[in-house]
Amino acid sequence: MVQKEIELKKVKLHLGYSGYCLAKENHTLKNGKNIEIKFFALWGLIKHPSKGIILFDTGYTHRFFEATKKYPNKLYAKLTKVILKKEEEVRYLLETNNINADEIKHVIVSHFHADHVGGLKDFKNAKIHVSQKAFKQATTISKTFGFSKGVLKDLIPDDLHLKASIIEDNSVKINDPFFKHKYDLFGDQSILVFNLDGHAAGQIGILIQTDKEKYFLIADACWNIKAITEGILPNPIVRLFFDSWSDYKSTIYKIQKFHENNKEVKIIPTHCSKTTDVLVSNKISFNDL
Repeated sequence: MVQKEIELKKVKLHLGYSGYCLAKENHTLKNGKNIEIKFFALWGLIKHPSKGIILFDTGYTHRFFEATKKYPNKLYAKLTKVILKKEEEVRYLLETNNINADEIKHVIVSHFHADHVGGLKDFKNAKIHVSQKAFKQATTISKTFGFSKGVLKDLIPDDLHLKASIIEDNSVKINDPFFKHKYDLFGDQSILVFNLDGHAAGQIGILIQTDKEKYFLIADACWNIKAITEGILPNPIVRLFFDSWSDYKSTIYKIQKFHENNKEVKIIPTHCSKTTDVLVSNKISFNDL
């Protein structure tokens, strides 16, 4: 029996890149080539009818280089070569498109890895929507140990405990046939939040509806859409860097079942260029997607 998603209040969406890091294709796909590929740092802008412009993740900024100048964080930079131009940073792109960073009142953080929260400190007036598990890790993990989990404490606002809105505590919980439950972020059926554990502690994804398409932004729940469409997982070596390999595989299975029942929904993994390149633009427009 096909089980469709509920009708959503329509929003507008723009997707952009802020830098990238280099990865091996044969790490991201079990049968991949021994070549370097670009892992672009994807972020999204959601134009909500009453909440204004909402940011989903924030990409890389120059702060990454500052945060990794010294050991042990320097090991992060050695393992993850980051390429970024100043004009690619999300704040710069917003302001060149006449959007002031201070206007952003809501930022949704999928998880606290550096390529997702590099620009978090630029949005001083924003409430930061995070899962309970992600918030706990970000606020309790030590600066010394953080890099081993992909968390650079220098990228996280010092007042996160004041700005954070815990999704499980402040959103409407809804039953879901594939994920057991999901959260209606604002209680108006405009942004649905899903727990996508495995890659990172407390990782989340969001489902939204625009005038043209329905999008499921799944962050790093998978790195390549083939994990969902063909069942091709990453090389098992990457489990060393994941929060939980068993949870990762469980999340993949849930997304696969969701996809089988909702073929019309565009699934967007953050780092799958084949999926995102055709959707991304540096010229911000809310009329394309």
